[in-house]
Amino acid sequence: MSTLIDGIKGNRFAVLGRAGMDMFADPVGVKSEDAELFRADLGGSSANICVGLVKLGSQASLITSVSDDAVGRFCTNRLKHYGVDTTYIKIVGGEYRVSLAVYESRIENFQNVIYRNGAVDFQVTEDDMDQVEFGAFSAVISAGTVFAAEPSRSATFKAIENARQAGLPIIFDIDYRPYSWPSPEVAAEVLSRAGEESDLIVGNDEEFGFMAGGIDKGFEKAKELAAKPGRMVIYKMGEKGAVTLVDGQEIHTGIYPVEAVKPNGAGDSFMAGLLASVAAGHSLKDSVMRGSACASIVVSQPGCAPAMPTTQTLNAFLASHPGPST
Repeated sequence: MSTLIDGIKGNRFAVLGRAGMDMFADPVGVKSEDAELFRADLGGSSANICVGLVKLGSQASLITSVSDDAVGRFCTNRLKHYGVDTTYIKIVGGEYRVSLAVYESRIENFQNVIYRNGAVDFQVTEDDMDQVEFGAFSAVISAGTVFAAEPSRSATFKAIENARQAGLPIIFDIDYRPYSWPSPEVAAEVLSRAGEESDLIVGNDEEFGFMAGGIDKGFEKAKELAAKPGRMVIYKMGEKGAVTLVDGQEIHTGIYPVEAVKPNGAGDSFMAGLLASVAAGHSLKDSVMRGSACASIVVSQPGCAPAMPTTQTLNAFLASHPGPST
């Protein structure tokens, strides 16, 4: 466990996965099909995690590829705007495209239309990973989407191998998106393999259930993964909070109820809040709670990257909100 915690406390994260462009209907409450205005900002799970980390005082570098066009440059510019290191972002020409998400700030009948045709982030190669100086980082974070297609899948396993040789712990956000995968069977097999390679696994009850072959088996799957010495698993259950499985313990934590305007971005913010809080010296339980608070902050505001809280915003939220529900 010390390798994992020491790596997180090093506070220099290499993040594998995509950057995307988000377009969200404005104002809050309007449906996408009725909107006359959309706001644009950075999106994509791994890019969101990077922004969340940097806003909370960590260092984060995104390792991905973007398209050689205006949208690819938009994403790179927004990453730089938020302070994310872009050294390892490869620009790919041709017909590959950055992902686009079009959504709205509403909970009732929430719609998120995602364009992933010819996704450029799947074009990261093993050679690209061999160019990364993993020794410059203290931990590696991967979101599950990178495993959905080749050459990105092999490249990510290569990155994990290279990171291991550099002595870095692997942090894995399961982040299962069915639309990215050729079949559920392939996804379950590959995500399970990724889980076995990881030191910290974060996922929700549906994702662990999916890996186990049934939602009712999800918690047993999480416990099975957590049984490996030195590994930590965080099993999220939405409104029911989370269970952190570590060293044979089960640490139960609740959530901070808020008036949500959208459901997306919570998982990315949770991950950033958890890691940045451990790095800042908070206890594991408090760090999980701070991650939960970050998730609540993000769902209460439009957008994903722009909604990620700073340390000041997070501390103010905690000071003004009573203890979480359990």
